[in-house]
Amino acid sequence: MKNAVIRPIQKKDNEQIAKVIRKVLVDHGVPKVGTAYADTALDCMFETYQKNKAEYFVVVENENIIGGAGVAQLDNYDGNVCELQKMYFLEEARGRGIGVEMMKVCLDTAREFNFEKCYLETMPFMKDAQKLYTKSGFEYIDGPMGITGHYSCPVHMLKTL
Repeated sequence: MKNAVIRPIQKKDNEQIAKVIRKVLVDHGVPKVGTAYADTALDCMFETYQKNKAEYFVVVENENIIGGAGVAQLDNYDGNVCELQKMYFLEEARGRGIGVEMMKVCLDTAREFNFEKCYLETMPFMKDAQKLYTKSGFEYIDGPMGITGHYSCPVHMLKTL
């Protein structure tokens, strides 16, 4: 990770993290509808995570945000399950162990919040992300949990914390 630092999001980070997430999604050719790209939360990430049992982290290097990820209660789900949310990294952040570190921070935070399981949704072609998820103990499940609004993300995974 060298010069990169993972820290909780701050209000001043909203514009930068929104640009990072949208850039990664566009670079991957992800549909703009039914994915995180269309989330209104993208432009107010700091405010979105100012609630109970929710935290979003950014990766900062040389005063620039190069990635982020968070955890929060799984929307529209009646159970003690969080969702790993909006985990995206710019190209310069990839292959440096930052994803592994971010995953550890997010899962440790989910445990601190006393969640029992962690859920995520992703795209089939995001193979590197899926390798990280399986290495972190996530397993593929047959269908979605909760209602996240990300109906264009057909890969669902779950981890017991």
